[in-house]
Amino acid sequence: METIYGNLQGLKASQLKGLQRLYHQRIPGDRITTPEFAQRLAASSTEIGQPVCAYLNRRGQVIRVGVGTPRQTQIPPLELPRYGEGRLSGIRCIATQVKSDPPNESALTAMAIQRLDALVVLTLTGSGFQRRGGGGTGYIKETYLAHLVPPTAEENNGNLTTPLAPIPYYLSPPQSLDMLSAQDFLDLVDSLEAELQREFIAQTVESDGDNVLLVGMKTEDINPQRFEDGLAELVRLVDTAGGRVLETVRQKRSRPHPQTVVGDGKVQEIALTAQTVGASLIVFDRDLSPAQVRNLETRIGIRVVDRTEVILDIFAQRAQSRAGKLQVELAQLEYNLPRLTGRGQAMSRLGGGIGTRGPGETKLETERRAIQRRIARLQKEVNQLQAHRSRLRQRRQQAVPTIAIVGYTNAGKSTLLNVLTSSEIYAADQLFATLDPTSRRLTIPDAITNEPQAAVLTDTVGFIHELPPALIDAFRATLEEVSDADALVHVVDLSHPAWQSQIESVMKILMSMPITPGPALLAFNKIDQVDGETLRFAQEEYPQAAFISASNALGLETLRQRIGQLVHYVSSST
Repeated sequence: METIYGNLQGLKASQLKGLQRLYHQRIPGDRITTPEFAQRLAASSTEIGQPVCAYLNRRGQVIRVGVGTPRQTQIPPLELPRYGEGRLSGIRCIATQVKSDPPNESALTAMAIQRLDALVVLTLTGSGFQRRGGGGTGYIKETYLAHLVPPTAEENNGNLTTPLAPIPYYLSPPQSLDMLSAQDFLDLVDSLEAELQREFIAQTVESDGDNVLLVGMKTEDINPQRFEDGLAELVRLVDTAGGRVLETVRQKRSRPHPQTVVGDGKVQEIALTAQTVGASLIVFDRDLSPAQVRNLETRIGIRVVDRTEVILDIFAQRAQSRAGKLQVELAQLEYNLPRLTGRGQAMSRLGGGIGTRGPGETKLETERRAIQRRIARLQKEVNQLQAHRSRLRQRRQQAVPTIAIVGYTNAGKSTLLNVLTSSEIYAADQLFATLDPTSRRLTIPDAITNEPQAAVLTDTVGFIHELPPALIDAFRATLEEVSDADALVHVVDLSHPAWQSQIESVMKILMSMPITPGPALLAFNKIDQVDGETLRFAQEEYPQAAFISASNALGLETLRQRIGQLVHYVSSST
């Protein structure tokens, strides 16, 4: 279909037909352009008084005609051919320009985002005459040729420039149309792609998993330190999920943009940076709506996820028990249900089948119905799991007091359980290393007689700032281990720069639980990794807390005594 893109307001029908006739043109595959095609394009642009862009494939066929600059008429990334990161898109743009200046930064950015084979800019004289039999002459003053080059390429006669660093490109000096038309286009493209492929292989030979570009947006309600701490935590989350952070893009706005979160200009920068560093995934530091994800993926051409999806992916990798896998699947389905729309054309094909869908129902609606049925079934199983764990807790509570270890993820909860109970549950320097609650027998001194008494110590899933609601709902069976415990030991990683905000985040989650948990004892962990000033400050602010190093077995006897005192306080107050 001979569609003309861009701003068509005010164009006459004859002018539109003239633009549509450009689709009928074809130039030799080994030529960048021909004088005849370039003059036709320039004649149409002169007639309508606006720049015009024609996009051609490597067979010399015109596949897109637009009225406007290369930036205004660029092909959406999702519509571009996918040949692999080490290749160009297989499309070149021939654009007209009223001024005699070289292509501006906007046009070169559009070239880089689309990974065009080449960008040709024809500057217009503003006049010309028609020749019998079609075609025209005298419309083009001079031409410029631009194309991408590998970042490691050497400067070429001073014409290699990098104002869009780190994307380098070659920009020719002004040349005549005849000189441009005489160049061998296929030879140029083959040599460029060979260099790009070598560079791509060198960059990815040691790369496993997703190459990630982080995007952080600071709004007025976030202080600078909290913003930077959040980005640092997101880097850890991506690393835990198996990704590799290549670069971070920051944006400051008074409030998020409703369609794209960061605004149109920043989306262009993100797309350009993603092309530059070879990112295969964009991760935002905040939750995104389904519409925002679709808009961003359409504009950038790369998969976009938010912080919640990264956490869900980690949980999916860490879940070992049937209960853990059940809760993770429920959380993922509840998160993905509103995000089904826009996941490719396959979701919108009409289907048929007895008893499977109604008249005119799409595959998307069928998928949504299937997910809703699965969610209902999983919720029923979680409820059964909840009842089963409740019965187990009641049996334990009849005999001995129960203490739940809570705290921010990677604070050292599992390590503390191991060293206090001589256990060997999995513990690692990772976020969300353990998901399933683990209970072990603990011996503590009686607060009055100092005689040893038994208690049950339970390790629980780690908390995190703004824990996703889908996880809180799905893991309610696990979190009830916290609500039903007689007392809590709140483990804090004192070596973390944001330990104070981590305490606030954990307390906020505890206070939001349907059943208020029991009293908590603060246990500051990793004191062997902090300086004296930080330790003194924490001791002054929290004089009733215990200060320990679980990995080095420091302060554990004091901690046992404090737990015994806490248990005595709970039993005497009930």
